[in-house]
Amino acid sequence: QCHLSGSWRSNTGCRMVVSTLDKDNRFSGFYLPGPAAGHSELLTSPLQGSQQDTGLVPQPTFSFTVNWRLRGSSRTTVFLGQCYVDTNGEETLHALWLLREAADSPVEDWKASR
Repeated sequence: QCHLSGSWRSNTGCRMVVSTLDKDNRFSGFYLPGPAAGHSELLTSPLQGSQQDTGLVPQPTFSFTVNWRLRGSSRTTVFLGQCYVDTNGEETLHALWLLREAADSPVEDWKASR
């Protein structure tokens, strides 16, 4: 099945809530950092993304962007992954992420991405 709609929790305690996919397989929602994030100033942040059509592939890839709501800083994270369904019908998301912080100048650019 692999429908991203609903609530997902990471192994670090972060939570992602995803709206229903629209006709173009796009979705929105919000991301709540968990205690492992280590930043008490992180607020619930909006996310936007898309998923492959599950009618075309049973275990679709997806991507989404979180624009962090953070006092005094600008950060964006991009997630890219795939939804898997095991033999018991359990859905699991596997994703890679890239975090970008705003840099003060081009000289500081090298350390702005993780």
